[in-house]
Amino acid sequence: MTGSEAPSSFRLAYVPGVTPTKWVRVWGERLPDVPLTLTAVGAAEAAGALRGGDADAGLLRLPVDKAELNAIPLYTETTVVIVPKDHVVTAVDEVALEDLADEIVLHPLDDTLEWGSLPGRPAFERPATTADAVELVAAGIGVLIVPQSLARLHHRRDLTYRPVTGAPESRVALAWPQAEETGDLVEEFIGIVRGRTVNSSRGIAATPAQPKGGRAEAGAAGRKPAAGASGGKAGGRSGAKPAAKGTAKGARKAVGGRPSGKGAQGGSGGAKRGKPRRGR
Repeated sequence: MTGSEAPSSFRLAYVPGVTPTKWVRVWGERLPDVPLTLTAVGAAEAAGALRGGDADAGLLRLPVDKAELNAIPLYTETTVVIVPKDHVVTAVDEVALEDLADEIVLHPLDDTLEWGSLPGRPAFERPATTADAVELVAAGIGVLIVPQSLARLHHRRDLTYRPVTGAPESRVALAWPQAEETGDLVEEFIGIVRGRTVNSSRGIAATPAQPKGGRAEAGAAGRKPAAGASGGKAGGRSGAKPAAKGTAKGARKAVGGRPSGKGAQGGSGGAKRGKPRRGR
């Protein structure tokens, strides 16, 4: 999709746990006439939604297929373990992965973490979703290791969580389909998530360049160009401040201060030597 073919709205997909609120707010400030449509998608379906054209860009979890999608990593989440509030884990500020070796660690089918080998003891069956696994934790069946944002998303009063050291981490990225040219609206959103200002943005909200004969040239027309200004870097420097001549004020400017010593009183530059003698 080229810039000239940009749609009248921007469609942004996002996976559970990701909160695009601050970026959506900036979008509304910069492009109030271009609606931004949010679409919630499952972590496993996010890449397919972009490939199929259901969204222009998406906030999803890495990895992605780089042959089909571009991706900009945004941040890495803390990994936590969800446990009942009366669990022994709650006595510490964080827990090591090996400390969960005797626990039943639930592994839902939509798990967003990439495990080399699963920690703890496996459950009899895998829950279908993270939400189902949270329900099992509340029932005392086991514990669940997830990115912190998912622990917050599935918050319950009878559950809590603690950071886990040594566990895989989840990286959140902005992704969009591969194309010969990135559309203006996608470029605009890339600029927003990267923190670009309006004037530094590459998208349609950027300030257009001054046309020829505009303000910059009009201002320059009323000033006499310095000698040597067109002669490159060295010429511009030598002609920036022409030397003052013919006055004491100019002399002080030329040497950077007030003239002093012999040159001030008795030099050959036309300075006064004293009171003139009256004729007899």
